[in-house]
Amino acid sequence: MTAQRYIYRWNRQGRKGQICTVLARGKMNSICVRFEDGYTMVTSGNAIRRVKE
Repeated sequence: MTAQRYIYRWNRQGRKGQICTVLARGKMNSICVRFEDGYTMVTSGNAIRRVKE
């Protein structure tokens, strides 16, 4: 199974427009994402959108 890819939409920590994958979803719409360079952060679920293939 291939991981779903998302694009990070918010300008937090200079990551706007970068591709990421969701590692975990928590309560209150929080998610843990990993970017292609290996950087991991916890953010809001509102910050990402699916990449249209």
